[in-house]
Amino acid sequence: MQPAWFAPARFPDHALLDSGEGEKLERFGAVVLVRPDPQALWRRRLDARAWRAADLAFVRESDRGGRWEPKRGVDGAGLERGWDVAFDSAHFRIRPTPFKHVGLFPEQAANWRWMEGLLSELGHGARVLNLFGYTGAASVLAARAGAEVTHVDASRSVLTWTQENARLSGLGEEALRVVLDDALAFARREARRGARYHGILLDPPHYGRGPKGEKWQFEQDLAPLLEACAALLAERAFLVLSSYAIGYSALSFANLLGELEGGTVEAGELVLAEEGADARLLPCGFCARWRRGLGA
Repeated sequence: MQPAWFAPARFPDHALLDSGEGEKLERFGAVVLVRPDPQALWRRRLDARAWRAADLAFVRESDRGGRWEPKRGVDGAGLERGWDVAFDSAHFRIRPTPFKHVGLFPEQAANWRWMEGLLSELGHGARVLNLFGYTGAASVLAARAGAEVTHVDASRSVLTWTQENARLSGLGEEALRVVLDDALAFARREARRGARYHGILLDPPHYGRGPKGEKWQFEQDLAPLLEACAALLAERAFLVLSSYAIGYSALSFANLLGELEGGTVEAGELVLAEEGADARLLPCGFCARWRRGLGA
């Protein structure tokens, strides 16, 4: 019996070249990176020379983060300022951070494709709410698909990054409604206002802080957030819940979304597939999708 997982979407500007021994070797555009990944418990398939050839390798210095070490002859400072990758006609800025992240989660491309299909059914002007929106890849793609997008995050710096991605993707200043706020507080306020959305995207962290010091704790706050989101869903609507590095399963997510009225739920893992024949799948977190009045 195989675990349930969502098929990765084609993303030519990203490739998982190899993984194993707690790390992954991947390409964003023309730049090859080595990053930690605790899910990669197996042995590497490529030799040490292939791994040493990476342009940048993340070196962990403490539990709080680390630094990026460039290959000899590579302009490490230039790469840390960032470069662009494309997904269809959208463009996103990759920028290595001290926390090993680079501003984009390529495994989410499976959800982007699913969302785009449902937005096509809904037609121009569907309303999408992206909570914990990070640097806005899903928001940009939803806007390019004709949706009216509200993008919420508690970090001013990632909202600036979102606006940069929107500009790179040819969207005007008014294409996204970008909001600095706590996700739960915003959802509850929108519910009191009687707002309705055709799509809601949730990718919450395990722990976080809102812009006014609000505390987010996954175990305590996810169920109240979904309750608030339930009041925001239009008659025909979808919702995506995903998260990484938490001690829960896809079944837990499926049970939560099963409490939403009148929809169907699918759940599993988001994955990246290594390049080449007999590609291994690298698990990248759990995901559940809910839809009502949409899809087959």
